[in-house]
Amino acid sequence: MKTINFISTFANKYFALITILVAILAFNLPNQFLWLNSYINILLGIVMFGMGMNMKPVDLKLVLTKPIPVLIGVLIQFSIMPLIAYGIATLLQLPPMLAAGIILVGCVPGGTASNVMVYLAKGNVALSIAMTSFSTLLSPMLTPLLLYLLAGQWMPVNPFAMFLSIIQVIIIPIALGIIIQKFLPNIVEKSSQALPFISVIAISGVVAAVVSGNTENIAASGILIFLTVIIHNLSGLLLGYVIAMALRLDADMRRAISIEVGIQNAGLGVSLANTHFAQQPLTALPGAVAVVTHVINGSILASIWSRRPIRKKTTDVDKQRSSSYIS
Repeated sequence: MKTINFISTFANKYFALITILVAILAFNLPNQFLWLNSYINILLGIVMFGMGMNMKPVDLKLVLTKPIPVLIGVLIQFSIMPLIAYGIATLLQLPPMLAAGIILVGCVPGGTASNVMVYLAKGNVALSIAMTSFSTLLSPMLTPLLLYLLAGQWMPVNPFAMFLSIIQVIIIPIALGIIIQKFLPNIVEKSSQALPFISVIAISGVVAAVVSGNTENIAASGILIFLTVIIHNLSGLLLGYVIAMALRLDADMRRAISIEVGIQNAGLGVSLANTHFAQQPLTALPGAVAVVTHVINGSILASIWSRRPIRKKTTDVDKQRSSSYIS
């Protein structure tokens, strides 16, 4: 058990480095990773299943007892990020497939990697996990609708088909994880130490799959695609913090909302692009680049904030959620 705990801690701590190394390997040795393309949805489902196993009643308690920060964060995420993506696509006059791809990244919910980053940043972990959970549960309705409204001019979007895909890839695995946690708590407790490591492996697999399948597209798009994704990501991190500060939320909540808003579930964007825009492969490219850059930028920000501790009275909910998540 100590070995598993050590490996999981190592994987969390060096998540950004692992992701970068995997992306470099997949770009230089694409033939070794192409087989993973058939398993993107399964890999993402594994991450969501782990998320369901890790959901606690305290998450719902936070939404019910302190709903304002959670609602503010989710509202910012599903408004600011899609609109920033639309603005970037318009201002940079992106090709239709890249425009739809970056808007898709902006319309997906928060990513599970953000929870680890918020913990490392000494932010409010309970708020982070509540936001990830809540935005993920809202995503079957909001992601297809927002994509239809904002990207319809560049690409035909079938919101109902996308709704069904998100149910299959996101909601069903989460529900299964919750059921397992409810009826087999001993198994969940024993496996909880390994869940972070499994999530890192699954996300790395998604990165390898998409990068290996788009080496020529990445090389051809060059600086443009990286510039697009980085501007979008950094804008989310900055505006999430500024808006939370303007609303006079506590410092630890500002950090949590900043990271939650800026770090999207880009793997879901890749999955949806591959499923619904298979004839337009460049649509998945912004998501592939975002998987890597979000982890890098989020980890750097978390590292900076980790050196700036916050003096704040910790609530019972914070204690319960932090201990259960990091154990």
